[in-house]
Formats: sequence, C-alpha cells, structure tokens
Amino acid sequence: MSKKLMQEKIEKAQEEIDSKKELVKQGRMRQNYHFMAQTGWINDPNGLIYYKGRYHLFFQYNPYYGFWDYMHWGHAVSEDLVHWEYLPLALAPSESYDDHMRGGCFSGSAIEHDGKLFLMYTGTKNDGNGFEQSQCIAYSEDGIHFEKYEGNPVLTAPPNVPKDFFRDPKVWKHDGKYYMICGARKNNFAQALLYCSRDMLNWDFVNVLAESRGEWGYMWECPDIYPLGDKYVLMFSPMGAGERTSVYLVGDLNYETGKFVYDVSGEIDWGFDYYAPQSFEDPKGRRILISWANGWDWMPFWKDWGPTYKEGWCGSFNIPREVKLNPDHTLRFEPVEELKTLREGARAKEEILLEEEIMDIPLSDGVSYELKLEIDLNSTTAETFSLQLRSDNERKTEVTFDLRDQSMQVSREHADGWSKGASHSPLKMKDREKLLVHIFSDKSSIEVFAENYETNHSCNIFADETQDHNRISVPRGKLKIRSLETWALKKVMDC
Repeated sequence: MSKKLMQEKIEKAQEEIDSKKELVKQGRMRQNYHFMAQTGWINDPNGLIYYKGRYHLFFQYNPYYGFWDYMHWGHAVSEDLVHWEYLPLALAPSESYDDHMRGGCFSGSAIEHDGKLFLMYTGTKNDGNGFEQSQCIAYSEDGIHFEKYEGNPVLTAPPNVPKDFFRDPKVWKHDGKYYMICGARKNNFAQALLYCSRDMLNWDFVNVLAESRGEWGYMWECPDIYPLGDKYVLMFSPMGAGERTSVYLVGDLNYETGKFVYDVSGEIDWGFDYYAPQSFEDPKGRRILISWANGWDWMPFWKDWGPTYKEGWCGSFNIPREVKLNPDHTLRFEPVEELKTLREGARAKEEILLEEEIMDIPLSDGVSYELKLEIDLNSTTAETFSLQLRSDNERKTEVTFDLRDQSMQVSREHADGWSKGASHSPLKMKDREKLLVHIFSDKSSIEVFAENYETNHSCNIFADETQDHNRISVPRGKLKIRSLETWALKKVMDC
C-alpha cells in the first residue's frame, strides 16, 4: 500500500478542481444555499459527524466531470450546517481493493475511535472475476488528512451474497462495542447485515438485522439505523421498489439476537430527488439527516440527471433536516433551525380569503426563498388549490392539494423544458382544522413540506431566473389562509 500514491491522486484532483472552479462558479443553475461541490459530480453524503467542534460532511465525488465515474470522497466542514468550508479530498482510489475505474471509493460512514477520526467505506475492484465490493478503513489524527489501513479490506462479502451487492457500511457505538450494518442482496431479496467489533478493525458477523421479502426491493442502499426516543429507526434507499426513494422503518433492536423488528413504515420523502439519506447525532442531541438531491436510473420516473453537466457540475444535497418521533411512532422531518439565519426581506399576511381567484405570493426574491402557509380547513370550502411556483407565462412547477381525496402532487411537467413527471402522495389529514405547508425554493430545486413535516416532496427543477412569479390558485370554492410568511434566502454557496 502506498500512502504517497493516494496523496498524489488527491493533489491531481485538486489541480483539476482549481483549474475549473471559477468557470463552474458562473453556472446559471448553481444553488444559492443547498450544498454543492466546487466542480464535477456528487452523489451520496458520507461520514456525517460532529468532530472536534465542527460538522464534517464527506460525499461521493468525481471532481473531473459532471457525471458519475471514478469516485473519491470530498470533504467539507461547517460550524452551523449552513456555511461550508471545503477541505482537501479525504479519499482517492489508490489500492487494488478500491481502484476500479468505474467504481473507486464508494459510500460509508465516520466515527471517532481512540481520538482519531475513522472512515469506513466500500472499496471496489475487478481482478478478473467481476465487480467486487469490500469494506475498508481510513483514519486521521487531525480530521483532515487520511491514511488507509494496511490491513484493508477488513470485511468481504459473506457466502451466498453477491460480491457486487455488499456495500455502504454504517458504523455506531453501543455499550463499549462497535456495530456496523451493510446493505446486501441474497436470493434476490434485500438485506441489512449486522457486524460487531471491539477495535474497529476486526469484525464478526452477528445476524441478518432485517430483510425484504419483496415488499422493499432487492437491495438496500445506504442503510442507516439509530435510536430515536424509545425506538430504533432503520432507513434505506431501496432498489427494485418502484418509485420509493427513501424509506424508514420504526421498531425495536435486540442487540443480543441482532434482529430488528418493526411495526411502522413510511416515506421520508415522496419527491423525485431524495436519495441515500444519512444521519448523525449532533451535540444538541438532534438526529440530523442529509441526502442526495437526485436519484438513479433504475427508478421508473427517472429521465436523466439534469442539464447542469453542461456547466461542469452535477448534484447538490437537500437541506439538513431534524428527525423527530411522533406519539404514533411515525416520523417527521423538520428543516434545521439554523436555516433561519439565511432569512431576509420578510413579508407576511394574515386572514386571507381567496374565492375562485389567483393571488400573487408576496416575495422579495421569487427564486431563492422560503414560504410558510397555514390553511384554515374549517373555513375552507375549496376541494383543491394549487401553488404555481417558479413560473413565467409558459412554465411553472405546480403543487396541488386535493382536500377531498386527501392527496397532494408536485408536477414539473411544465417546469423548465427539461424535467418530467409528477410525484404523488396521500395527505394523512391528521389535523382536520389546519394544513401547514412549508417550502424552500432555490435556483434548481424545490422542497415542499406538509402536514407538520410528515409528507414531503423534494424535486429538482432547472428553471430560468426569469421564472420568478409565484401564485396561489383556487379554481372553485373558498380558501381561508390564516397566515402567509415569506423570506428571501441569502446566498451562502459562493463556489
């Protein structure tokens, strides 16, 4: 193993970033406050951790092109989950176990061990026997510069698990021991495999933590399990489960048997662009969630990854969310409070009555903004209403609420001349008196939160900056709005 070789590859990648970042920075579709890399392609968030006084965010990264390819680990830090500083790349493909030209260093997680920051990731190789995945370790004294463990890989695929379906380790500590789950596939069913270690280097198989029998697909990507209140939550992005992009299960974890049993399931996000969420606990005791704002080509609604590759980049992350447990053990996903620091140009209205009309939403910035809306259902007779967002005379993203059929839809069929499809979800309508809607719009994405953050849709749109009209439309009946608040959101991703 050559420490020097990885460093050389990191330096080469940094030269590529430095040579292109100023040009990429000028891209018209670059986000204002959603996290992006400086150049190239990003997908899964990795290694989320609070370490030595800063939030660390690692991510799947191809610094060379706006397409998925030869994967590195990018690295950024923050003090507030909003303002990010780029650090040198943490990992680059350099060894026989992680140097596949159509793979590299795949997803994983981070944990502190003996004062050091440990990264556990999936290495990919092809030695002539096909695509192989194994679990590997890298560590750092300062949390910035990493060295791969000489004994890598520390874990290979068990018998009867295909070597190309064994990936995405998530590590945590419990009662003095380290535990890890990996996504796997066996007999065409998805599994989460549980392992245990005392030193982070030597791992023993415990059990099949949980598995699908077809209802949750044939592979679970980026599985994550964590305690929340008196329960445990298992999350994953399933392959082969139709339009589902991010699923959660709530139940109980028995460490003695290594089994997770659940009785509640749900969708983290119903939109097109919410994949591979990873969580961590921060110093405030919050469970924070960050995900990739996109999806893969095996999903039935997928068209492609968008036109930003023409600007030399592709990919951003959804805004950080805090996971909270409801009394009925369902989950809600609230935008972190730190996002409020981006607000400016506040506008507000109260007690609005709309009757078969269209009203402009008061905004000081019609592109990069936050909108909060509270609907009085007791005084509303309209069966449907819609929000026409990021629109001009011909184009719009339309969010429709059907109060009679208790459903919602986010359509981007006419959003930008590029995007296709409409995402759908039920409305649980637990609160029959009011409906809360909370929206974050950025230059190339819209995130819609509804029903106390239990029903959410995240969708990329590649709208022009001239698409800055935003309206509320009530085709029939009356819509009573208790309150409407809007803010422009500052640009912080100046990269």
